[in-house]
Amino acid sequence: MIGKLKGIVDSSGEDWVVIDVGGVGYHVTCSRRTLQNLPAYGGAVTLSIETKVSDEAIRLIGFESDNERDWFRLLLGVQGVGTRVALGVLGTLAPADLARAIALDDRKAISAAPGVGAKVAARIAAELKDKAPEGASLAAMLDGPINGAGVPAASAPMRDAVSALVNLGYPQVQAAGAVASAARALDEGATAEQLIRQGLKELAR
Repeated sequence: MIGKLKGIVDSSGEDWVVIDVGGVGYHVTCSRRTLQNLPAYGGAVTLSIETKVSDEAIRLIGFESDNERDWFRLLLGVQGVGTRVALGVLGTLAPADLARAIALDDRKAISAAPGVGAKVAARIAAELKDKAPEGASLAAMLDGPINGAGVPAASAPMRDAVSALVNLGYPQVQAAGAVASAARALDEGATAEQLIRQGLKELAR
């Protein structure tokens, strides 16, 4: 199986790119966002690869990072989500944005992806709320608003509160969402202790 390709951009289309690796061209399917971030023709590029094998063909799917590829794998585990839909989600939301949308149950942000209706968005939010790829960035989950949700930038008390909730056994994505919701409900200068208490209330709902 191919796990990574490092070469130069040879050509590209609406949903694919050919990467020249030592004279061999690899046809790689990518999300819209990944394609937009590729260098111009002849530019050096490295893509994390998911290899899909079927009776008809071997298909390479490329991602900007291992983290994005891991989110792709998680999305494929959701009922009703196939390769096309998963790439549509990742083409619309960067991994950190997707993590925040799931943590905040922001189905509107998820359903903005092509091919994702209200039911599929609800399943993604529900089935992945306790999951995140290994090594997913807590700072990225908490920093910045998504889709007008008004999530404040992560402060030291917010990070401490999430860490405390994770130590209590809550998954990181769920804990980050609870603290983000708590921060919206409390004053801007809320302490970690206040955020933890409010976060636990959010988790108990």
